[in-house]
Formats: sequence, C-alpha cells, structure tokens
Amino acid sequence: MNLDNVVIVLSRPEESRNIGAVCRAMANCGIHDLRIVADKSTIDEERVHILAIHAGSIYDNAKFYSSITEATADCTLVAATTRRRGKKRKGKLLLPEELTSLINVQEGKCAVVFGNERTGLEDDELEECTIAVTIPTSEEFGSMNLSHAVQVMCYHLFRETKKGEKGYTPVTLERLDKAVKTIADSLQKIGFFKVTGRKDMELFWRSILSRSALSESEAQYIEKTFTKAAGLSEKTQASEKSKNS
Repeated sequence: MNLDNVVIVLSRPEESRNIGAVCRAMANCGIHDLRIVADKSTIDEERVHILAIHAGSIYDNAKFYSSITEATADCTLVAATTRRRGKKRKGKLLLPEELTSLINVQEGKCAVVFGNERTGLEDDELEECTIAVTIPTSEEFGSMNLSHAVQVMCYHLFRETKKGEKGYTPVTLERLDKAVKTIADSLQKIGFFKVTGRKDMELFWRSILSRSALSESEAQYIEKTFTKAAGLSEKTQASEKSKNS
C-alpha cells in the first residue's frame, strides 16, 4: 500500500473546524493529499488550524476544485462514501476493508470522497465516482461525524501498510517451561516446599502462564522477580544464622 497514492476529497464541507479535524485524522495515518470541492474564500482558515493542530500543513497544501470530477481527474479509482443504498447509489456498497484491498492492487492514485456534513453526497455527486463504500454503523444512529468517517477509512488504509505486524509474539512452551522452572527453583530455595509438591506447583504455573500468552519481556520480568525474592530470602537466612552462631 502506497499511501502517497491515496487522495482524500471533501465535497462541499460546511464547517471549517471539521476540515481541521480531517487533517488531523489524515496525519494520524500518514495520508497527506487533501482536495476540497469548494470556494476557498468560504473557508475560515483560523478555525481549520484550531482543530488541525500540528497537521495544519495538510490544509495549507490542499488544492481546491469546482467539482469531484475535476478533483479526481488524475485518479484511477474514485470511491464515494455513503450510508444510503439505492439504485442511483452504485448498488453494491463495499466495506472499508474491501475497498482497502481493492486500492492495494490498484495502479495510480485512488480517491475516497466524503460529502457535506448534513446531506452527505448527493446522487449527482455519486455519479462522478466509480464505486461506493459504506461504514457500518448502528441503525439507532447511523450518521457519522465527517472527521470520524475519514479517520475510519484512513485507518483501514494505514493498517494495510502494517499488515503482518504484531504487537508482540507470545513465547513458546519451551521458553515458558524455562520460566516455570525458574519459579519452582526460587520457591524451593526459600523453603516454600522441599521436594513434595513441586510437580503440582509447576503444573499450576504452566497452566496459568500459558493462558496469559506471555511476551519475552514479561517472562524475563517474572523470572527476575522470583530470582530476586529467592536471593533476598537466602541473604536473610544467612544473616540469621550468623547472629545465632
């Protein structure tokens, strides 16, 4: 996924602060090409920058157009966002993850178009797009804030660039058994048990820790905790023996 080929188009945005929030949502996901279908003179740039915060450069570099067709002339795919279905609304609506997969294999620039905050994209605006995408929401309250909708779409596209990455990799059972042995050895040193009961204790910790899906750093932290506790116990015992001798 080349995020430099992703274009965000806002058609007839009504509230300048929303444009600023859109800039921030884009920046969060490494997307920078913003195009706006509106008269630039109607935009309150001060209000834009209030919510854009450190993403104000996205607005400063944004281009303004008179139509969606003009704004997306250099794109190979133009996706209209809508929550309403109908004959004039592209029929099949893709889900965000489906659109992401399509954009990922598409050559050239791809645009995601968002309509006015109150009315969304009108039928004639959808006709200027090639496909449509919808973000599933509760029937109880289906309308999304403009910047929230942009954030959802940008996040799906951004996540495609991180595909395959994991927050961490759980340790193997072989590594887990090493941690369990360290725990059991430490408990034995402090006299928690001598020999009897060790096997049951090892099974207990193995069962608990395997369900926890420990990371390597977590396994090491547990080992250090028990090792240090055993070491302190041995020092205390040695000190008491010295006093009594």
